[in-house]
Amino acid sequence: MSFQAYLDTVEKKTGLTPRQLVDLATERGFGADTKAGPILAWLAEDYGLGRGHGMAMVHVITKGDRISSKHVDSGTAHSDPNDHLWLDGVATKPEGY
Repeated sequence: MSFQAYLDTVEKKTGLTPRQLVDLATERGFGADTKAGPILAWLAEDYGLGRGHGMAMVHVITKGDRISSKHVDSGTAHSDPNDHLWLDGVATKPEGY
């Protein structure tokens, strides 16, 4: 599953876009210096997210929407077409994500 696919599934599971979850995380005081544990606990407790989907959100909460170029068109199961992720929801996602 690509990184973007994880985020798309997070939206389906929570009813919130990844950007909305990032905003909620910021309101809770989570940011670049936050360890994964507290974010994962919050996402599991409030939204029922498991570790894989939670770690995708940890990345965007702590590092933003950019991913390493080594994952772009890598041909692996986790390959993405772009080095940045679409956080504003499946309904508004441009072609090519």
